[in-house]
Amino acid sequence: MTRLTGRQIADEELRGWAYLLGGLQTRIHTGDFAAGLAVVNAIGAAAEEMNHHPDLDLRYPHVDVRLTSHDEHGVTDRDVRLARTISSIAAGAGARLDSASVSRLELALDTPAREKVLPFWAAVLAMEHRSEPEFGDELHDPADGLPTVWFQASGGEEPRQRWHPDIWVDLAQVQPRIDAALAAGGTLVSDEKAPRFWVLADPEGNRVCLCTSQDRG
Repeated sequence: MTRLTGRQIADEELRGWAYLLGGLQTRIHTGDFAAGLAVVNAIGAAAEEMNHHPDLDLRYPHVDVRLTSHDEHGVTDRDVRLARTISSIAAGAGARLDSASVSRLELALDTPAREKVLPFWAAVLAMEHRSEPEFGDELHDPADGLPTVWFQASGGEEPRQRWHPDIWVDLAQVQPRIDAALAAGGTLVSDEKAPRFWVLADPEGNRVCLCTSQDRG
């Protein structure tokens, strides 16, 4: 099974799904817990039949779904097929898929000494180290309970910000979030790398990146 590119995923036109940091995500608004549980059971049965299993988070008003092929570290055709099946299950239950409210948090450490500090963070967070040309050096929680941590090469000049969050969202949600951040007193530091990412800062200068899957492999 081959990992799909961002363009290939976009060409599938999966309504209600967002491609975020190596996975397809949606939020199914079920309205109550019993309806959510019924949707989860239906998804579970379909997943067993396909022998491909999603990450599900059942809450009172909604079910969060994330699909990824762990053996390929990304999205494959089987994720697309399961996404379409889940969309049909949600429609049959009268539930709404929502890609606008889902996001993915990644923590980035800006450091000139990646090789020196990475083993420490892997140990203290009990996370796995992955290194591939497509995404560089990252730490992943095997249980997917903690955000991914990646190490961004930087200079050592002081003062400098060491940690910054990367917030992965669907492209359609970037401008609304920028508008809200500016209205809350923030600033747009740079859009030079858009649509890959935008850099914003809070009123004290602490930076954050809004990231999308656009223009990526």
